[in-house]
Amino acid sequence: MTVPVTVGLNGTPASMAAADWGAREAVLRGLPLRLVSAWEWQPFSYAPLAGSEMPEQWSIRVPEETAAELRRRYPGLDVTADRLTGPPPEVLCEAAKESELLALGSTGLGPLAGFLLGSVAMATVAHTERPVVLVRAYEGEGGGGEAGGGDGDGGASEADDGAVVLGIDLSSPGDETIRFGFAAAAVRSAPLRVINGWNPPPYFGHGIGDDEGRRAEAIDRVAESMRAALAPWRERYPAVEVAEEPGIGRPARLLSEAGAGAGLVVVGRRATPRRPGQPRIGHVAHAVLHHCPAPVAVVPQAPPPAAA
Repeated sequence: MTVPVTVGLNGTPASMAAADWGAREAVLRGLPLRLVSAWEWQPFSYAPLAGSEMPEQWSIRVPEETAAELRRRYPGLDVTADRLTGPPPEVLCEAAKESELLALGSTGLGPLAGFLLGSVAMATVAHTERPVVLVRAYEGEGGGGEAGGGDGDGGASEADDGAVVLGIDLSSPGDETIRFGFAAAAVRSAPLRVINGWNPPPYFGHGIGDDEGRRAEAIDRVAESMRAALAPWRERYPAVEVAEEPGIGRPARLLSEAGAGAGLVVVGRRATPRRPGQPRIGHVAHAVLHHCPAPVAVVPQAPPPAAA
C-alpha cells in the first residue's frame, strides 16, 4: 500500500501554504496527497466561522475546495480530502501513522521571528510517530483561502530551490533524522548542509591556555565525528552533495540562521514517553520551530538503548 503525504487543514493562510507545500512534496516523492480536517463537536459553540457558515459545514467545504484547486495546479496528482471527527491533535496523529509525513501550517511572525506554534501543532509534533513538517504562510499571502501563493506555478516560494539543512547531535545522531535529510535532498536534487553546534566550555575566552588552538582542535574533532557518522549515508546516497559544517555556538541559532534561503530544515526529536498535558519536543527543535524562516521537519527518533 502506497502511503500518502498528509496535510492538516484548518482554513488559515498557513494551512493553505502547507497544502501547497504538501502537494509539491507529493509530486517530488511520487506519492498521493491526502488532505484532512478535524471537526470536534462542541455542544455550546454556535458561533459561525464566516457569515452564516457553521464549523461542520466549513470542515466539509474547505478540504474539497482545496483538493479541487490542487488538482488544477498539479495535473496527475492523486488528491483525496477527508473530514475526520475528534480532537485535532489525536486525529492528526492517527492520520500521520498512515503517512510518509504530515505537513501543518504555522503562523509566521516575520522573517526573523519565525513561527507561532499553536497548541494543536505543538501537541501533534510532540506525540506523532511520523515526521511533521511545519510550513509558514508565504510572504504577502492573505486570508483568501486559496492553496499556494496564487502565482500560477503552484505557489512555490523562493526558498524551495535552496539546500536542505540537517542538524545532528553527535551524542545521538539518530538514523531516522539523517535518513530523512538525505532523502529530502535526493528528491530535490539539492545540496545537503549538515550542521552541528558546539558550545565551548566557560573557561574559553578568559586567557587560559591557547584558546584559539583549542577551538581549532575541538572543531577538527567534531568534523571528524561528523564525517564518520555520515559516511554510510554518503554511500547510500552518492548523488547528494554533502557539506559538513561544524560550528561554535548554540545549535538552534546556527540552524535558524542556515534556514534563511534553505528549502527545508530537518531536526530530530527523541521519542520520549508522553506526559499528559506536557508535550515536549526538545529545546533545540522547539527553538528552531520558533525562529527558522524555512519549513522545518521534526523527525521522531528512537531513544538510545538503556545501559545494561
